[in-house]
Amino acid sequence: MEASPPPPASASAWGSINSGIIISLLAVVWTVVWNNLQGLKLGDVLGRHVNRHARRLAAIVDPYLTVTVAEYDGGRMKRSDAYGEVQAYLHRATCAAGGGVRHLKAEPAKGADADALVLSMGDGEEVADEFRGATVWWLAFSTPPRDDSGGRGGRATRADRRFYRLYFLERDRDVILGEYLPHVRRQGRAFTVKNRQRKLFTNLSSDEMWCDNVWSHVAFEHPKTFDTLAMDPAKKRDIMDDLDAFRRGKEYYARVGKAWKRGYLLYGPPGTGKSTMIAAMANYLNYDIYDIELTSVATNTSLRKLFIETTSKSIIVIEDIDCSLDLTGKRKKKKKKSDDDDDKNEKKPESTEEEKEKSKVTLSGVLNFIDGLWSACGGERIIVFTTNHVEKLDPALIRRGRMDKHIEMSYCCFEAFKFLANIYLGVDAHQLFDEVRTLLGEVDMTPADVAEYLTPKGPGDNADTCLAELVRELEKAKAKAKDNKTM
Repeated sequence: MEASPPPPASASAWGSINSGIIISLLAVVWTVVWNNLQGLKLGDVLGRHVNRHARRLAAIVDPYLTVTVAEYDGGRMKRSDAYGEVQAYLHRATCAAGGGVRHLKAEPAKGADADALVLSMGDGEEVADEFRGATVWWLAFSTPPRDDSGGRGGRATRADRRFYRLYFLERDRDVILGEYLPHVRRQGRAFTVKNRQRKLFTNLSSDEMWCDNVWSHVAFEHPKTFDTLAMDPAKKRDIMDDLDAFRRGKEYYARVGKAWKRGYLLYGPPGTGKSTMIAAMANYLNYDIYDIELTSVATNTSLRKLFIETTSKSIIVIEDIDCSLDLTGKRKKKKKKSDDDDDKNEKKPESTEEEKEKSKVTLSGVLNFIDGLWSACGGERIIVFTTNHVEKLDPALIRRGRMDKHIEMSYCCFEAFKFLANIYLGVDAHQLFDEVRTLLGEVDMTPADVAEYLTPKGPGDNADTCLAELVRELEKAKAKAKDNKTM
């Protein structure tokens, strides 16, 4: 058999060319596919699929879901309302658990029963609860705070971060998230209101402002009410009506676009009852009192933090604001250019340690505190300034819109005297009343001084002796005033 002739050289070359083209096309296609796969982040895609299957496997092994309620929200500027409501709710669950919880924390009750204790779970303790056939478990735990002092000393120790974690079965997800958690918050709020004890707060010093808690407090138990406040009845009624309108004004303030707050300026001589007026307002509204000592506030930022940490239904007080800081008097006028040039040539004295430690709170900071953007954080707050010298205050500080209502706390008038005589002596009329009326019209005497003279000092004191002593003191004051005029 004859051997087949070899293929032509041209055919062999053409086959080689076709093979090269095919390989090149495949290389191009692979490059395009590979670049697209890289754009899709194939590793991430595969990772998500693996994680998805891992979660499904974990759900079979552990069918529980969790919800964590932290004491402080993400910004940690203010304690979470939800945490306080859960804590109040779990008080009932803890008590019902009986021996289920081995380690409890006890705090004095905030209600009328002074001997009662409010119980809460200690760290690591767990309590069960039931709701619509679903069983849940609450776990209390805490974590140490992040050390952000940078190795510097002098900062107060931060408290541990506290949490509550709720465990429940995935099959109960809709019931727990949709119905149970809102139920817990409602019940917690109701318990808090029922057992609420009003408090008197004061701010910590600037050295302690690194603490999470910027306020310390005691129970507010001041007995003064409007029923025992010596003041003209018409003026007293006007103040009470104004407070009632504020308390019912949530919808009104929202409609007109104003923060739900109101400012009161109490001014008058010492002893005219400015502090007792604040106590009467707090008792009438059932509000807490936050008494701010401005000289202990280092900066405007610290003042803002204090305000953020106040609660609704509270009265924020700055007493004797004319003495607190250099916020009194008119704003300094700009000096002439020539004066400025002279000042530049003068050598400024070095600041002393005492000046460095002075508060840097400014008038602008206080104004923003009253009605700036931060004043709208929260609601139902009353801001009260007191002063003995209203004429010293900057007009911007006490204008309407900041201090909405100005209340003059004046010397004792005859109507206030009659009220005090009824309270202290139990008399509505007396033969000396006309003489007292005349003298009070000629002499300035504070309600505090009048009340002191009307207070029985011994077993033999009665209305006759106390009123006679008041008349003598008023006559002495009249004679003294007359002598001062003749000098």
